[in-house]
Amino acid sequence: MPPKAPKTTPAGRLIGYARVSTEDQGTDPQRDELRAAGCGTVLEERASGADRNRPVLARLLRDIGAGETLVVVRLDRLARSVSHLLAVIEQLEANAAHFRSLRDPIDTTTPQGMFSLQVLGAVAQLERALIAERTKAGLLAARKRGRVGGNPGLRSGDPDAIRKVRARRDAAHLDGILAQLDAWLPTVRRMRPDQPWGDVVRVLNQNPAAAWTVERLRRTVRRLADEGILEAGLLDRARPQRGDDRLVRLVAGIKAAAPDRTLQQIAAQLEAMRERTPRGGTRWHASSVKHLLTRAEPLGVAGTASAKVGPGVRP
Repeated sequence: MPPKAPKTTPAGRLIGYARVSTEDQGTDPQRDELRAAGCGTVLEERASGADRNRPVLARLLRDIGAGETLVVVRLDRLARSVSHLLAVIEQLEANAAHFRSLRDPIDTTTPQGMFSLQVLGAVAQLERALIAERTKAGLLAARKRGRVGGNPGLRSGDPDAIRKVRARRDAAHLDGILAQLDAWLPTVRRMRPDQPWGDVVRVLNQNPAAAWTVERLRRTVRRLADEGILEAGLLDRARPQRGDDRLVRLVAGIKAAAPDRTLQQIAAQLEAMRERTPRGGTRWHASSVKHLLTRAEPLGVAGTASAKVGPGVRP
């Protein structure tokens, strides 16, 4: 008998996620249970639980809104490992969203559910420590017996072993990309394809934690577009720009990436980037930045031209 429908919080809706492993399985039982639990939307996917590269789940984690709740029938429909489950919940928390499993005591909207989640996290940390300890002991014992560690298939150049290792690394790389989407994707979407990749990278790298190159950013966007997570139009050739259009869009991109930045701070950033003013000078003023932001408004690329000027600075 399916559990009673939980109460939906006023802040947002319930979004169900149903997964089956093979084509001959159906998601109907999960879908019915999620509908009965109050999920107005149910997304379905056919993929292995061990496969973290799931486009439907990736799009759900990208698009879920603040206050909304991701609901599954059982934890194994979402993740097969505690580490994967915690990574998903971390992404949800980054979007101010919640998680609930109908048949498990996990509900991040309640104190009891959060306690259960913390217990899982502690278990995962202990499990990692024990695995590391056993691995070190095993390697030490193997060395004493003269055995060489590593994958025998890789050492022998076996194509199947190489493909499997590459697939695992590829999946781990994609997980890392998806976990950091919020830090760079909004800027890319605002600036591409209107501006060249070099300008986008220069804006992103104003964040001290970023270390993008043009090739790495382009390759990352292409990978996500191939997976159906991002729109392919971001990869289009940058459109020709006339006169000061490039500066207009660049300043708008800087402002949109950090809305609280004052005009004077943007001017200082442009000087640090060695950008020339519209008249070819090297010294930027708040008035020049404000003029470019005002010109950006009709193009639909500026968040606002009424940016804060900053203390002691004339607009």
